[in-house]
Parts: sequence; structure tokens; C-alpha cells
Amino acid sequence: MNHIRQEKWQEYQQKNEHRARLLISCPDQPGIVAAVTALLATHQANIIESSQYTTDPVGGRFFLRIEFEAKELDQFTASFEPEMKKTAASFQMEWRLALATKRKKMVIFASLGEHCLLELLWRWQAGELMVDIPMVISNHEVLRELVEPLGIPFHYIPVTKESKKEAEAEQLRLLDNDVDLVVLARYMQILSPDFIQALPERIINIHHSFLPAFVGARPYERAYERGVKLIGATSHYVTNDLDEGPIIEQDVARVNHKDSLADMKRIGRTIERNVLARAVAWHVEDRVIVYNNKTVVF
Repeated sequence: MNHIRQEKWQEYQQKNEHRARLLISCPDQPGIVAAVTALLATHQANIIESSQYTTDPVGGRFFLRIEFEAKELDQFTASFEPEMKKTAASFQMEWRLALATKRKKMVIFASLGEHCLLELLWRWQAGELMVDIPMVISNHEVLRELVEPLGIPFHYIPVTKESKKEAEAEQLRLLDNDVDLVVLARYMQILSPDFIQALPERIINIHHSFLPAFVGARPYERAYERGVKLIGATSHYVTNDLDEGPIIEQDVARVNHKDSLADMKRIGRTIERNVLARAVAWHVEDRVIVYNNKTVVF
């Protein structure tokens, strides 16, 4: 770990050593916030940040994210979780508790394009993205020289139509079910349903268009041919439906008739790397709740 990242991580640990996050989704009804906050108070937790949203106060879906501090988090968790399970059952809650200092393991998949990979690696080096990166996996060799000098293992796994099943089996073997997040940083392969099923809501992709426009391959070429005035990028969770998973973040930039296809791709690369980095950061910070192929991002 380089000294800048080490210092940033130590600062982060000191600031967040007692901090945790509680995320909840359930049918909306009176008393949800009161029940949860009372339970936290009973266990001597101090709420630092609280955000909530309902799709409809009558018969809608309620979403809640609470960030709090509690001393001796291990002891807190051991006593809090059994009580939270009872509360969750009474309100039909889906919930999860995450410790702020538990660093997530993030594996990056990439192909030939380097811009999204480099953005993630730069933020990781600068201590802005508090994750461990146990490996980078690619179906090409060209990015190895960017990755290995940082001390990150690089695995080259070529993929062809004939070898796709074996390649994905090797990828899953390397992941060993010990990863919190897989980021497709312009990994130009369509994942199989079996691979996606192994990592539900743990695969984030960047698509180089403002979805739902120009789904699939060659979106810049199709946007240029169509004469669009806005181009964009979309980061989303991967599902079996190509480029139709829950959207986490999007952004756009204005273009005009003077911009060539090369100009649009250049402009688009900046949008892509920023959109992907924001989506990844929000996932890492436990700010995203998925429901009905949509996301609530707090």
C-alpha cells in the first residue's frame, strides 16, 4: 500500500471506527422510523445521518438509510441483530447492516479501453476509493503494464465464442465467492446468466450511452449517425437483460454538428469514467438500494 493510500486509510479508520450503516426497504406504514431509531437508541447508537424515501405514503415502498456510531461495534452487532430481525419481521423489512471500516473487495474487469480502469485505480491510489483490489481480469494483455506496477495481480483470460463457458468458470474460480463487487470497466463481453446469478447486484457496468438510448454495441457510431445533440453514459447493475439493469448514475454532455465521431468518443470517455467512479463510490459507501429494477441512491 503506498504511503498516501495508507495515510488516507488510517485517517478514515480513525474517523469511522465506530460507524455503521443500516439500509432498509419495506412496505410503507406508520411507525417504521420510530421502531428502528428506538432500537438503535436502546443499544446506545448515535445517529449521524438519516435519509428516507417512499414511493407512495399509501401502499408504497419505504426506503431508509441510517448511518450511526456505536462503541464496541462487534458487541453492538451481536446484541442488535437479533432484535433487528424481530423488528424486520413485524414490518416485512429487507435490511442489511454494514460496518464502515470493513473494506470491500472490488475486482475490475477490463478489455482494451484504459480510461475507466485508470480512473478507478487513480482514486484507489489517492485514497478516495476505500476498497481492496485483489485483482484485475482482462480478455487482453495490453493493460497488464498499467496494473502490475501497482502491485495488483493481473489475470489474462481470453474469451471466444467457443471458450466463453470455460473462461467464465476460470473467472469465478479466481473470484472464489470472496468479492463484494465486480466492476466492468469497459469490459467488452456479455456475461452469461450463470455468471450474473453468482453475483446478484454485485456487478456494476458502464455503458457508453444515455440509456435507454442506443442499447448494445457501437452506441457512439449510432449516435453520430443519428445526429444527436447530447451524448452520455450510464452505470448500472448487470442483469440478464442487456444494458437494462437498475441504473445507478448517468450524465450527459452537449455535442453539435461540428463534432466528429472521434470527438464524440473523446468527450464520452470523460463522462464514462466519472459516471462509473461515482456509481462505484456510492455502492462502496452503501448508498444504493435496489428495488423493482430501479435504485434509490441516498
